[in-house]
Amino acid sequence: MNALGRHILAEIYGCDAEILNDRENIERIMVESALRAGAEVREVAFHKFSPQGVSGVVIISESHLTIHTWPELGYAAVDVFTCGNDVNPWDACNFLTSMLNAKHMTATEVKRGIFEQPVKVANL
Repeated sequence: MNALGRHILAEIYGCDAEILNDRENIERIMVESALRAGAEVREVAFHKFSPQGVSGVVIISESHLTIHTWPELGYAAVDVFTCGNDVNPWDACNFLTSMLNAKHMTATEVKRGIFEQPVKVANL
């Protein structure tokens, strides 16, 4: 079976609370995660909540990366969805986990757009 994309759902625990609450730093780390995975960044949008927490999205030609942080819990919920075969979503997740100084990460990969016959994915 062939899939159009790979979607990583990551639960990242034991993260540095200061990093998780710093919108600019989270944005920089997320963009760098996308680039290290081999993605082409298109747009970026991040928001800092009061009193704490950050949510954001990095739109890539191959799909997207998203994050929502809970600094008070040292936790981040992350999605990395990539289409095609040129980008490795695990590279993004592993880099991000490292940069958050996380103690533990669990993740699940979901194949998206599964077809029984070969599907040619155009380069975007």
